[in-house]
Parts: sequence; structure tokens; C-alpha cells
Amino acid sequence: MVEALTRIQHGWHHDPFELLGIHPARPGYVVRAFMPSAESVELDGIGVMLRREGSDTFEISISKKQKDALPPHYSLSWIEKGSHESHTVISPYSFQPLLSDFDLGLFAAGTHLHIYRFLGARLQKVDDIDGCLFAVWAPGVKRVSVLGDFNGWHGLRHPMRSRGGSGVWELFIPGLHAADNYKFEIRTDNDEILQKTDPYARSMGVRPDTTSKIPATDAYNWADDKWLSHRQQWQWLHQPMSIYEVHAGSWRRHEDGSFLSYTELAEQLIPYVKKLGYTHIEFLPFTEHPLDESWGYQVSGYYAPTARHGSADELRYLIDTAHQNGIGIILDWVPAHFPRDEFALARFTGEACYEYGDPNKGEHLDWGTLIFNYSRNEVRNFLIANAVYWIEEFHIDGLRVDAVASMLYLDYSREHGQWSPNVHGGREHLEAIDFLKNLNNVVHAEFPGVVTLAEESTDWPMVSRPTDGGGLGFSMKWNMGWMHDTLDYAQTDPLYRRFHQNQLTFSQLYAYSENFVLPLSHDEVVHMKRSMLDKMPGNVWQKFSNLRVLYAYHYAHPGKKLLFMGAEFGQWDEWSEARQLDWEVAGMDKHAGLFNEICDLNKIYSANPAMHVYDFDHQGFQWLSCDDVNNSVLAFIRRARFDAVICIFNFTPKPLENYIIGVPEAGTYKEIFNSDAAWYGGSDIGNSGEISSQQQAEHGFEQTLIITIPPLAALFLQKVDV
Repeated sequence: MVEALTRIQHGWHHDPFELLGIHPARPGYVVRAFMPSAESVELDGIGVMLRREGSDTFEISISKKQKDALPPHYSLSWIEKGSHESHTVISPYSFQPLLSDFDLGLFAAGTHLHIYRFLGARLQKVDDIDGCLFAVWAPGVKRVSVLGDFNGWHGLRHPMRSRGGSGVWELFIPGLHAADNYKFEIRTDNDEILQKTDPYARSMGVRPDTTSKIPATDAYNWADDKWLSHRQQWQWLHQPMSIYEVHAGSWRRHEDGSFLSYTELAEQLIPYVKKLGYTHIEFLPFTEHPLDESWGYQVSGYYAPTARHGSADELRYLIDTAHQNGIGIILDWVPAHFPRDEFALARFTGEACYEYGDPNKGEHLDWGTLIFNYSRNEVRNFLIANAVYWIEEFHIDGLRVDAVASMLYLDYSREHGQWSPNVHGGREHLEAIDFLKNLNNVVHAEFPGVVTLAEESTDWPMVSRPTDGGGLGFSMKWNMGWMHDTLDYAQTDPLYRRFHQNQLTFSQLYAYSENFVLPLSHDEVVHMKRSMLDKMPGNVWQKFSNLRVLYAYHYAHPGKKLLFMGAEFGQWDEWSEARQLDWEVAGMDKHAGLFNEICDLNKIYSANPAMHVYDFDHQGFQWLSCDDVNNSVLAFIRRARFDAVICIFNFTPKPLENYIIGVPEAGTYKEIFNSDAAWYGGSDIGNSGEISSQQQAEHGFEQTLIITIPPLAALFLQKVDV
């Protein structure tokens, strides 16, 4: 008994329920409470409790009759030291364990898809008593306590119950409410005292506040049943998918520089994206993160929507509004690494817990971050359940998985001697690979129509092929090679482009090896890379014309489309997370024309099956001309079963008159798009809307079109029925 009292007093006891609460004694029973901030304590309905000498433990002996008269969950009243304030609370140590062995077993096996419903903080009613159940995984430590405003942030007031070998600790505290602040205090095996935010926290304070907050009970009334029903049947392989990439903190701000709320984003962003014609919005991570400059990629709260923009239900409203307007939502998701912030996941138990202990495996040298330990069941479960959480609880339509390349290789960005080979002697990160396959299997099995997109920059094979055939199982992969080659070409002075035409044609050698997304992303308009418009060579006229023909090529090339915000109206300045986009130029002259072009390209892409049905299949593409390097001209056909669009590009600043293009059928061809149209800010050179074919052999066909190709421009032509 003395030893147990000492361990409780000094915060060493792994199971406070062994001493605290009601226990048999001779004679009768004894009720104990540990109240380090109390001057005096009373067991309600019985009497004053006595302080054990030299301790902050109070106890009172009761008879069996008195015990039977007590409610199962008795109340304690106490006077605070120094303040003489009186308080009454139901004892947390009157409750039995609440987490089931079944749930703990699934978690230990790494297979509990809904573990977030059990770990973390959750308001609930136990035996008709309202309170909050706290649970946290912290293996191999001496004690875990709940800290909060409700106990004066005293680490010994609410020590938790150990659930044995599971490494989970739990405690139900009556009388708490939504938005109450809390953290966990951990006494490590080395007697280090740590204060940690809840890894499963579903609400956190606005940075720099790092406290977790008890989340409100889910009560949002969704109105997107029609969308979700359609999504289950969505044949994304053959449907249009154009993505507007957004950083919520800098898309638009208030005049005083403060952030828009999720509700305000719903009211402003969704109509804007709908007008542009995009099918999806991809958000840079809106999971909680302490550092604005990380853009959300250094996550401290994987289960918490960032409080910068409001509450979880306000985020649900944003997503719901998007769905009701026919727009899907993709979340950038970061399972590759996490920051070293002492208040969060790093060294959660004083030792490596969520991360690998071996620095050659557990640290990202480039980013100064830590790598998840994919060999540990509970860590894999944390991440897989997190993916399920965002899809199930927030109706997310896709996960764009960040930095996949860094996960696949043990030697990623490492020199000789900084990494160790796998069990087969190779450089492949086998545990991370298994994790990614499992992630994709779970998402596709549980949520038909939800897509996963890999940011993968190497030549790893079959990233977007099913796992049962040896692939990683992603729906799609970002085509980083296309992006780099295309942007390199676009930034080349037109005088020298004839030497670099292979940068545009090379992609057809591998375009159908994966299901590719063609990204013109945030990474290309930061860190001195300049904005999309400012990248373009030449004078102002040439810059806009170059960008318009680049966008036309983007939409014509097989693959789904992605464009980062601000590029749709040609902002001059490089993007910064610290300010809103340059909206003052958005409606001006050629900027407005560029916006008009994106609107029309999205319409053409979605309305014409030829432009999207075979985005991932070679039968949707046919070269007409790829070798006219002297004129820097490309021409090809995009095809579907009953539809074809001829796409022609002039990457020089001179108009090409009487240019001959072979076509497969005789007839009249309508100019359905001309990037040089005045509506887009161009010089309005074209072909008066229609061209009739002539019988003449060219490009392997018996019919030709003799056309004018405007300077630095693209034409889309389609045969019309007369």
C-alpha cells in the first residue's frame, strides 16, 4: 500500500485504478481519491475524507451498507488550496474500462479502419453520465495523464488506465464539454515528462496554440446523397477530370490579410471554380500544421482540419457545397513524413514511436522531418484509418499522396553509408511499399469511385496498376516527366525550339504506361521558378500567347489535367503562401482573355469524348505531324469511338499560311477552338470558322485541309455534318 501511494504521489503508477476508487477493505470498503490541489475532500452523501499522511491521497472507510447506498458513480466535493473555491465532480475512477478487447486487438493487428472512433477524445454518455473518453496509444511508458483547463494542467490529477500490452491508455472524465482544451502528459521510461497533443485530435487551436480540443459530437446534415451515389458508379478512367489546385490560405484573403473561413470559401471559391468548368478542386493539405511556410505539408494534426479557417462542420459545408455544384474534392495527404515538433508525434514516448529509430531510415535529410515506421502495426493503422476518416467523415473524393518517391526507396536523397539495404540487398523500401498497396486496396474496396493519385517522380513501374498484378494500386500518377519536359520547352526561345521538339513528342513513348495526371502545380511557381506567365519567353504579347498555346497543349495531350490557382488568369508574381493571389489583374485585358480560354478549354475537354475517353489508352491518340521541326508545328488527332478532334499547334511567333494537314475524312471542319481568338486576348488570326477538305494526299490520308495557323497558337478542328 505504501509503495502504491508513493507511486501515485510521484506519478509513477501505471494503473491508478489499482489504488483509486472503491476497493474492498477490512472491514467493508475504502474510497480513495488523489487530489493534489485540494485542501479538503468530501465523499458526497458520506462525509469528509482523510488525507493520508505525507501524500495528496484522501480516503474514507465505508460499510457495505454505505457502499450499496452510494450511486455506482459517486461524487467528490473539494476545496481548492489557497482559493477556498468549492468544486464537485463525479469520480473518473468509478468507471470500468470502456475500450473493448476486440477493438484493441484489431488496432494491435493494424486492421482497425475506424480506430479514430475509439482513440483520441470523444464525448459520450456512460451510464447516463455525460463526459469525455480519452484514449491514446503510448507504449512502454510509466504513466499517461490527461491535462486540461479542467484540472489546472496538473499532470497528476487525471492519470489514465493502462490497457496492458496494447500500449493504449484510457480515462473517462465526466462533466467535460466540446472545445475544452487538453493534452496528454507522458512520463517516459526514462522519467522524462512530455506534454503531447493528441495524435487523434479532431480539433486543435489556431497556431501558435498547439492544444487539442474536445470535438463536438458530429451533427452535420449532409445534402450530397446524389453526388455520393453518382460517385459509386463513376467511371473515372473514361470521364473528364480537370483539377484546380488550391492553397486555401492564399487563394483569397480579407482586406486585413486574415484568412477566409471554410464557409466563405464555399461561397466564393465554389462558384468561381464552377464558372471555370473544373471537375475537381485539389486542396494543399488542410490538416492542422503549425508552420504556414510548410503549406500544410508538415502535419501536426492528421485528424484535425486546420483551425485557421474554422470548424470541422464548416469544412464539411465547403465540401458539401462543392458536391452540390458537381465539383469533387481531393485532399493532399502526407503519409511520407512528419515534423520534429516536440509537442506532436516526434519521440511521442520519449523514444522513436511513430518514426523509425534508425536515423538512416527514420529521418528525411532534405526536409529535416521524420519518417513513419511502416513496420509497426499501430502506425500503419494510424495512417490507413486517417485516410478512411477523411473519406468517410468528410466525403473526400480523392487523396493525392505526397512524396511517394521518397517512400519507395531506402536511399532516397542519401549518399553511400547513409542507408541500409533491405533483406534482399536492394534499395526498395519494402515496408512502405506494402503500406501503399494496403492503402490503395482499402480505399478502392471500401469507397468505390474515390481515387488515389501518386506524386511519384521516378520510373517505378506500375504505380497506377492493380496490386494483384504487381502494381502499387494507385488510380493515377502525376506525370512529372511530361511536366518538366513541357515547361522546359515552353520556356525556350521560339528561335531555338526546332532543336527541342523531342521534348514534346517524347511523352508518347510512355504516355500509356500509367494512368497519368498532367500537373502544372504549385511546385512550379515558387522558389524563384517564377509564375507561369513570367516563365514564358519574349515580350508581353509573346508571353500571353505562349501561355495560351501551352494551356491548349495541356488540354489536348492525353491525361487528366491539373492547374494551380492564379495560373488561370496569368498572375505575374510568383506564388506566396503569405498573401492572396493578384486579383487586381484578373479581369484586365489579356488576363481576362486567359481566364476565358481556361473556361472554354474545360468545356471542350468535358463536352467532347475524343478529348477524354481514352486519356490512358493509345487508341485515343494519332500523330498527324510530329517532325516539322523547322516550323515547330505539332498536329495530332484525339479520338473516341464516334468522335475525333484534330489538334494543331504552332510554337513560333509567325503565322503559317496555306499549311497543309492531312485528315482522315472528306468534309467540312469547324474551328471549335483557336487560342489566338480576340476573346482570349489574341490577334484573331484564323480560318473564318470553317475549312473544307481537298483531295490531296498528306500525312497518310487522301484528304487535306489547307489552313492558316496563327502565331504561337493552337487550333482544334472537328468535322461537322452538313
